[in-house]
Amino acid sequence: MEHKNYNSINKSVRKKDSMQLLLGKPVYVEDVVPNDALVVKLLRSPHANAIVSEIDTKIAKLVPGVVDVYTWEDVPNNRFTNAGQTYPEASPYDRLIIDRHVRFVGDVVAIVAAENEKAAEKALKLIKVKYEILDAILDFHTAKDNELLVHPEDNWVAPCEVGGNNRRNLVASERTSEGDVDAIMNDCDIVLDRTYHTKAYNQAMMETFRTYTSMDRYGRLHVISSTQIVFHVRRILSHALGIPKTMIRVEKPRIGGGFGAKQTAVSEVYPAFVTYKTGRPAMIIFSREESQIAGSPRHEMEVRVRLGASREGKIRVLDIYTLSNTGAYGEHGPTTVGLSGHKSIPMYTGSLEAFRFDYDVVYTNTMAAGAYRGYGATQGIFALETTVNELAEMIGMDPTEIRYKNMLKEGMIMPAYYNELASACALDRCLDHCKEMFKWDEKYPVRDMGNGKVRAAGMGMAMQGSCISNLDVGSATVKLTEDGSFMLLIGAADMGTGCDTILAQMVAEFMDCSVDDVSVFGADTDASPYDSGSYASSTTYITGKAVEKACMELKQKMCTIAAGLLNCTEEEMYFEDGKIKRINTDESVSLSEIGVKAQLNNPHIAEASASHSSPVSPPPFMVGMVEIELDKLTGEVKIIDFMSVVDCGIPINPALARIQAEGGIVQGIGHTLMENVTYNADGKLIESSLMQYRLPTRLDMGNLKVEFEHSFEPTGPFGAKSIGEIVINTPAPAITHAIYRATGVWHREIPITPEKIAMTKPEGK
Repeated sequence: MEHKNYNSINKSVRKKDSMQLLLGKPVYVEDVVPNDALVVKLLRSPHANAIVSEIDTKIAKLVPGVVDVYTWEDVPNNRFTNAGQTYPEASPYDRLIIDRHVRFVGDVVAIVAAENEKAAEKALKLIKVKYEILDAILDFHTAKDNELLVHPEDNWVAPCEVGGNNRRNLVASERTSEGDVDAIMNDCDIVLDRTYHTKAYNQAMMETFRTYTSMDRYGRLHVISSTQIVFHVRRILSHALGIPKTMIRVEKPRIGGGFGAKQTAVSEVYPAFVTYKTGRPAMIIFSREESQIAGSPRHEMEVRVRLGASREGKIRVLDIYTLSNTGAYGEHGPTTVGLSGHKSIPMYTGSLEAFRFDYDVVYTNTMAAGAYRGYGATQGIFALETTVNELAEMIGMDPTEIRYKNMLKEGMIMPAYYNELASACALDRCLDHCKEMFKWDEKYPVRDMGNGKVRAAGMGMAMQGSCISNLDVGSATVKLTEDGSFMLLIGAADMGTGCDTILAQMVAEFMDCSVDDVSVFGADTDASPYDSGSYASSTTYITGKAVEKACMELKQKMCTIAAGLLNCTEEEMYFEDGKIKRINTDESVSLSEIGVKAQLNNPHIAEASASHSSPVSPPPFMVGMVEIELDKLTGEVKIIDFMSVVDCGIPINPALARIQAEGGIVQGIGHTLMENVTYNADGKLIESSLMQYRLPTRLDMGNLKVEFEHSFEPTGPFGAKSIGEIVINTPAPAITHAIYRATGVWHREIPITPEKIAMTKPEGK
């Protein structure tokens, strides 16, 4: 399908749920569930590594309103993973609902179920616990092959062979290469060897983790949760509770933000266990502190980049090693780390002669990490792009020019990206466009403002993916109603990204109708067709293609029904302008007539379901440029302009795509300048509230401008690729670059706080 002028595609259509949200209608978990649910609270460990030697819940159970208190002795001994990932599951089965061995400050020691919050809180204080305190591993550099084991248990299970070994504190390990890396490195004029450190940033979504559970009228467990992964939650609960998946129904209402945190089943198992034990409805709502100390943050990573280049700026060889800290449990550990190399190295396919990418993922006694927008690409791109910027500065070449000399271009095979073809790549045009829009040539030189402040510019480029190739499945069901409108059923979760609207636009385009004539339902494991869920930037690309297939099939079925109405053959009918027409005649049948006939003495169903999976994951691309003003006395950095150009194929809804980009850029600014994660000597997280964990506001983001360069991805619906994750990846290298330009110092750890800037002088000064 070639790029053309569409009626509903590449149009900025208002979000389906916008009026409900603007008017404050009840749409979130806490809004839509009954008020009679038991309150579920969790007692959490104060120690980073300990064994519960004794626990006394007798007094706590006597508190009026307390229904029960559960400990490790009450739960099934079924190891499972909270990671919301498709079979085969890469993450190890290393969790119990409650484990006697607690592995980080915040790990669950007991579950309290009470009639009200006051009783539950009182009971928490009356549980008496004695711990055998163990030495903890808090520094992830010391974890691998440490004599201390975070997971010494014998029933640790690795469903996939990913190089994990709990006896070595390893969740995953891999070595990949192509070409003679060492020989080429030794032959290079310039070799840079740099190590970068990124923290375990918290998603800090507005709506904390929360889940409601009850038994339905058929005796099945009904779960309503703020989740991105309804089908995976069903599987996770089945494993944890030891009950069949057919006895579990999971649905999600509107989600108040997730950014990947809710691709992990952080909260679901606790009220589910209470309901399963008591038969009563139960609800858990994480406090902000719980979400901060026991959530599912980004993986802390250390990325070592060795880059070999010629004096002319040709990047000949790259050697990357990533050490990733998965924390106390292995959720997403094996899968995030790969992106740090496979989504950074391919950007320099244009010049590379060889590459090597190795990684280790280790356990520590800190909060378990998970999925966060950008996954592991964010960490790897920060490291590699900063190294490339340093190379440019070292040889006196404009950083844009060194990209032109080395970058991936359309039509190239990407050896470091599973040998995929860059079939739609506008990265060079993104750089041209961004350079002109930003006025790079004017802003790149450092400008002294005469008041102790300087202005400087920096840049970075990025790539991501559009799905997990050969794995993700997206599905859609499209139904024709008797009034000629359509119902779209999906299993993907709209978490504010607008996927409900985008997929409805696709139906409207195929069916020549208004977007208002398409209703959307989802996600519900009982009613929605199977979908891997909303993650890996896959919804538009994968589920969108399923929508396309379902619409094509439904058109054929409508032709069959129309042929019966006109007493002709199906081959004489075709779809055009929202009607079924008969070839070479003026006869036609309206959609409402077909909808009515489908319900009246008719053997043909007016609906179609389709699934889609892709053997490739075409990357979107992005270039970002930033202008900062830096106060040399205080180290304060102010963002003046951040401009970016994104290639996401053909944007289905440019307004929603732009908002996605702006939101991701702001998160990237936060990671780079202010968000911090630190543990004290006892393994307690210091930034346990939003008072300590500083997030960027409108005052911190400067002037943002996002534009698009179109490419046409032949494997995507209407030529579309993804946009959700890539947009977070350029702020860190761009801002780091600008800070170097202003101060002469390369910072290799983010966040780069004012204190670090003010107290770090250039080498030799």
